[in-house]
Amino acid sequence: MSTIISPSLLSADFLHLERDIRMINQSQADWLHIDIMDGVFVPNLSFGFPILEAIRPIIEKPLDVHLMIVEPIKFVRELSALKVDTMNVHYEACTHLHRALGAIKDAGMKAAVTLNPHTPVELLRDILPELDMVLLMSVNPGYGGQRFIEQTIDKTRRLRRMIDEGGHSCLIEIDGGVNAQTGARLVEAGADALVAGSYVFGHAAPLEAIAGLKALKRNS
Repeated sequence: MSTIISPSLLSADFLHLERDIRMINQSQADWLHIDIMDGVFVPNLSFGFPILEAIRPIIEKPLDVHLMIVEPIKFVRELSALKVDTMNVHYEACTHLHRALGAIKDAGMKAAVTLNPHTPVELLRDILPELDMVLLMSVNPGYGGQRFIEQTIDKTRRLRRMIDEGGHSCLIEIDGGVNAQTGARLVEAGADALVAGSYVFGHAAPLEAIAGLKALKRNS
């Protein structure tokens, strides 16, 4: 399977969102990653539902929505109405994670869980059968353009081993500091999907940057 690429709209030019979304539509990207922040769970604000509703008609890629907010499960209905493909909630924000995943799936979306850099993958062992995807943060959530956290490589390997040994089908996605070099190492460690923000939207040739990431494959 080729690597799934999900450019993060957080790094787009907010003055020209339509232009940047149409560029992604024409690219080899598989998904479009949307970060929703509340200024509480993370120290920043980003897109709200009015923005999502405004841009939804021109988005042609499946929506990969990452909720960096407290009580994310309150917004299942709104995201389902926007025809979101994958709803991603933080392990650290969900006291009743199993219930949250069930609500996401009942609403017709794929269920994903994000782990902050300090949260060990082993905490997901009992919930892996319920997951469509695990997102590992390779930076501290809240801001784009941060330096890649090296420990993520080993963390990815450990999660890949847990998934394979358990016979689970969930994907591994990585978000933060992804570029051609870190992307290659992450894919080799077992990642299935890469979120790339600054690397894509800050690149002189974004379509080529996406194509380069898309071409990454594991040796084994």
